[in-house]
Amino acid sequence: MPKSTPAKLAYQKAYNAKPEMVNRREDSNRARYAALKAGTVTKGDGKDVAHIVALDNGGKTAPGNLKVESQKANRSWRKGQKGYKVGTDKK
Repeated sequence: MPKSTPAKLAYQKAYNAKPEMVNRREDSNRARYAALKAGTVTKGDGKDVAHIVALDNGGKTAPGNLKVESQKANRSWRKGQKGYKVGTDKK
């Protein structure tokens, strides 16, 4: 895999420092911690705590909107799958 360029690394650092990205990461970490505490996931099990309704589509990080699924299923590209909207605008 090629190394990232300095420009790309600078962009990623600035992007991840945005308040909305920090808040999203904090919400995801809280959801993971709650699932660990409840015993539905364990450290190193290869599972993700995913949102049933994506945050980009108006979903919230609430217990009723969370599910546990494999990393492969959660992180794969879902373009064209039922219920997944690509390129939604938040205007």
